Amino acid sequence: MTNISGDTNPVAESMTTTVTAGGEATVLTVTGEVDLATAPALETAIDATLADNPANLIIDLARVTFLASAGMAALVAAYRRAGERTRIAIVAEGPATSRQLKITNLDQVFELHSSLDAALAAISGR
Repeated sequence: MTNISGDTNPVAESMTTTVTAGGEATVLTVTGEVDLATAPALETAIDATLADNPANLIIDLARVTFLASAGMAALVAAYRRAGERTRIAIVAEGPATSRQLKITNLDQVFELHSSLDAALAAISGR
């Protein structure tokens, strides 16, 4: 398990990220608020995770309490950088995350799942 935290950025105190690599997917768990101040730390964490060229990346937003447009832009930028080499799935449920992704039609770009278990099952083909 590798821990990449927004704590290295003094502005990013309200968001942390944790990376768990193993099995069929690498999981980037995000906790807290993803806004204009913390989105750069999210982007850094995603870039560091993509540098390992995982076949599947699940970005777990289940513990995100606020997702601003800057956070969604970081997700889109990651999707573009991943290209064909990494499949990206997003875990988002509830008004703080999935609602914004659906309103902006990003649910048409990303595989959107209501739980980590559902995302892992989809990746493994179960």
